[in-house]
Amino acid sequence: MNKKWEFYNQEQDKVNKLVEKFKISELLATVLVNRNIVENEDVELFLNPTRNDFHDPYLMPDMKSAVQRIINAINNNEKTIIYGDYDVDGITSITVLSKFLKERGLNVESYIPNRLDEGYGLNKTAIKKIADEGFKLIITVDCGISGTEEVEYAYNLGMEVIVTDHHEPLDELPKALAVIDCKRKDSKYPFNSLAGVGVAFKLIQAIGLELKIDEKEYLKYLDIVAIGTISDIVPLVDENRVIAKLGLKLVEVTRSPGVRALLNVAGYKEVNSNTVSFGIAPRINACGRMGHEREALNLFLTENIVEANRITNILNEYNKDRQNIEKRIFEEVVAKIESEHLDKKNSIVLGAENWHHGVIGIVASKITELYFKPSILVCFEGNDGKGSGRSIPGFDLHAALCATSDYLEKYGGHEMAVGLSLKRNKFEDFRKVFEEKAEESHTEEIIPVIKIDKEIELKDLSLENVKSLNLLEPFGESNKTPIFIYRNLRIDSIRALSEGKHLKLTLKDKNTIINAIGFNMGQYSEEYQLGDKIDVIGVLEINAFNGMECVQINMKDIRRSY
Repeated sequence: MNKKWEFYNQEQDKVNKLVEKFKISELLATVLVNRNIVENEDVELFLNPTRNDFHDPYLMPDMKSAVQRIINAINNNEKTIIYGDYDVDGITSITVLSKFLKERGLNVESYIPNRLDEGYGLNKTAIKKIADEGFKLIITVDCGISGTEEVEYAYNLGMEVIVTDHHEPLDELPKALAVIDCKRKDSKYPFNSLAGVGVAFKLIQAIGLELKIDEKEYLKYLDIVAIGTISDIVPLVDENRVIAKLGLKLVEVTRSPGVRALLNVAGYKEVNSNTVSFGIAPRINACGRMGHEREALNLFLTENIVEANRITNILNEYNKDRQNIEKRIFEEVVAKIESEHLDKKNSIVLGAENWHHGVIGIVASKITELYFKPSILVCFEGNDGKGSGRSIPGFDLHAALCATSDYLEKYGGHEMAVGLSLKRNKFEDFRKVFEEKAEESHTEEIIPVIKIDKEIELKDLSLENVKSLNLLEPFGESNKTPIFIYRNLRIDSIRALSEGKHLKLTLKDKNTIINAIGFNMGQYSEEYQLGDKIDVIGVLEINAFNGMECVQINMKDIRRSY
């Protein structure tokens, strides 16, 4: 697939000033300028955030009302329940709020809806069950902002509700005792992109300030907050960066038996954003996807390392099951695409029986990445279908669903990812109209863009230079791993790895050998040969093998040099 290589505007004067002022490498300074981090205070905050860089939690709407109500519940020993979501953000939100409030003496329990039976968010059946068990107060985390009917139902059953969420509000807010969401139109909070666990953290920070307890009593949960924040793919800037940067330091020395057990089984040598995104998050999310969300919560809540290891082994098995199901569905989808020639269309919309609707979102992501087309996959049970969709930059998936809503029972999401439900007899009509919307948007003309931070030479490849880029960690949304271009390299050796899946190169600049690896780029082993001169774009990494360290290029694309 052709990819567009696009450079950031090179502003060398600004780069030079940062190099001189902060005594940092030119590589690091260039990336900061490309991210528009150029003012002294912004650079300092980005590279070295501290616990003093958190915003005032009382700037959030309804925070004071929520804090007073919770303190009353503590004083009156009221039965309180935290109602959360089944993904990492929801699980970590429940963990942080539950542990903190239990330490304050609150009689608190938790509820997570089953993804397969109940779906996302508040539902009346669960609320009735909660009321029957004598709870007086519901605190939602990572959900609730769209639960207008459900909140009213809870009040009719004699309960009060505090909503904490980070999703977009509807035109009408739930009539709860407090609705804490930075995306509210009337919010004065200076940052509106916290994860659900970030909002839960601000709530315990506010309670801590009101009760005048030592800040360490809420800061100690930053390891859990960081895991939820990084996993939820929110922008890792501003307060999210403070949470992630400080929290990862706590993850390294975590006192949580559950986190420690996850780190051990994940097997990562370093603790960074990759450790969370690819080592921890998939194992936690696998529980919710497979319908066993409680196991993940129990792992985070336990104080017993033996119990933590036992649950982690169970999570590992769920994750293996998820991977096997995902692989089967992916292969079936690819076969359907090839047989129906959907790769020639502007979109990919497919449905089938026996596709696990807890997993199809991941498969849709992979299909969109593979074919660079918006994709929607639907699994049918009888006449009912549940689906997930993923998009490409430049095509608003949620807007497309709005335009095809006559064929849908329910839908939600945003520009890049959606969920939906529809009746089987409406599927083909939906598929046809959705493809028309993709054609109108000329999705076939949209090509992936790789943004390049800087052109580098041999002198840039020192271990010290490359290691300096670690100051940019944690990487994630709005703080992508920097990409560099290296031109006119001669192929010294070339081979495919893992049955042709990956590409391994050694490249020569004059007489110096440079190692390069390209994941999912094995097809290039047939297109290039020894002696070819190529331009490479990729990420600079340190490869440690047998106690020796060397710089390696993790390639994202290659072209012949001209």
